[in-house]
Amino acid sequence: MELILVRHPRPLVDDGICYGSSDLPVAQDELTRVHQSLQLPRAPVFSSPLQRCAALARRLSADVVFDANLAEMDFGSWEGRVWDDIPRADVDAWAADLLHYRPGGGETVLDVATRVAGALHAIRRHGAPTAIVVCHAGTIRLITALASGAPLAEAALAAATTPHRITYGAVTRVSSKAAKPASKPV
Repeated sequence: MELILVRHPRPLVDDGICYGSSDLPVAQDELTRVHQSLQLPRAPVFSSPLQRCAALARRLSADVVFDANLAEMDFGSWEGRVWDDIPRADVDAWAADLLHYRPGGGETVLDVATRVAGALHAIRRHGAPTAIVVCHAGTIRLITALASGAPLAEAALAAATTPHRITYGAVTRVSSKAAKPASKPV
């Protein structure tokens, strides 16, 4: 199965703000710009339900499958804060245990990987040879790692340590190997 992963347009938020699961809108001109730049085949569209993804997904298809498992990581009390205002010790604690630390009391990377694996399994069950997935940079890195067939914890760690270079509106294509959904986190 080919997965066409599309990162959402730039949301209406200042630079330097932590906004993982925060539900932020996008400016209409930015939404139009990204939509017009995409040249995608006709295929089923799956999307994170967060506004910044949903708005683009609705422009791509009238029949979008929204899946909360495709949402970006929940950073708990870090959400909406300036990254530079988050205590360095907390960021260092997360860096020391990427799989299990809960930034701001939110989700662990392993939690996110487990739910994204569930979304990937649901997309595969749909049975289409190609699917378009509108989601977030973290989700794209996780899907890319999981699509390779790597075990859950290994894929989660690979995604967490991959430098973030996915621009707004970027398209990433991956071939997804059939694999069973994740069972229990490590």
